[in-house]
Amino acid sequence: MLREIKPKNARSKRALEKKAPKIVENPKSTLFLRGTTCSQIVQDALADLHSLRQPLAKKFSKKNDIHPFEDPSSLVFFSEKNDTSLLVFGSSSKKRPNTLTLARTFASNQILDMIELHIIPETFRTLSQFKSRKFAVGLRPMMLFSGTAWDSPVANEYTILKSILIDMFKGNTGSDKIDVEGLQYMVSVAANEPAGDDVKPTVHLRLYLLDTKRSGQRLPRIELEEMGPRIDFRIGRSQQPDEAAWKEAMKKPRVGEEKTKKNISTDIMGDKIGRIHIGKQDLSDLQTRKMKGLKRNRDLDGSNGTTAVDETQKRQKK
Repeated sequence: MLREIKPKNARSKRALEKKAPKIVENPKSTLFLRGTTCSQIVQDALADLHSLRQPLAKKFSKKNDIHPFEDPSSLVFFSEKNDTSLLVFGSSSKKRPNTLTLARTFASNQILDMIELHIIPETFRTLSQFKSRKFAVGLRPMMLFSGTAWDSPVANEYTILKSILIDMFKGNTGSDKIDVEGLQYMVSVAANEPAGDDVKPTVHLRLYLLDTKRSGQRLPRIELEEMGPRIDFRIGRSQQPDEAAWKEAMKKPRVGEEKTKKNISTDIMGDKIGRIHIGKQDLSDLQTRKMKGLKRNRDLDGSNGTTAVDETQKRQKK
């Protein structure tokens, strides 16, 4: 059951209407925050991911005593106050070092799903360590998911991570048209092939710039240049979405769709055509128009035909 909040004044009413469900949803924003203990690697990863999500991102610099899998109420509170449906929480401990927790909220009062990622420090490279040029702020990237782990028919950690990353990087989807000049970078998320049931494949996050060069033909030659950051993850704990909440979150409004009417269609010229079904009719008692030419001769049924001949002779004499 979803909680209903009644506004107390006009200002809170406008704020609730802004957060209310819409036919075309607002772009999803992401909130980045850190825990009480956070290593430098996690802080650099949070800063790089925050810069990639600009301008749809907010970042807290203060420490927060939050344990997402034990008590996510603080994450829900921060998400509701800042109107951010995506959260990235960074923490580090002896048991779980260099950890990023990705979470999504639904209906402003509950966590939809959540996954824990452990950064591998040996292969981590920050955005500033790559001296290549960077993309413009606010552009939507192309996304590539390579590996059989992403195509699982059953919901698991990799399908959750894929869905969250798509929500995080897709940006503003209010327009269906895409400018080719705006396709400047690509997000590549690769997963190793599973080696066994107990070993989870490692996830590799890479970002590449698209560089167009002359090819001597009509289409240019595309080259990829890595721009950072370079992050490798090991999958940790995860929280699957509740079936009822997931069904409610995936519901699409039917507003704006033209309702189909029975036996009414439109042809290629735009004319409306209606079809009427009637029952079987009895045409034996149908009253038709009487015409003299269709009348039968009165003496046709008689045995002697001389009377008709005499009448024609009298008409000729007259």
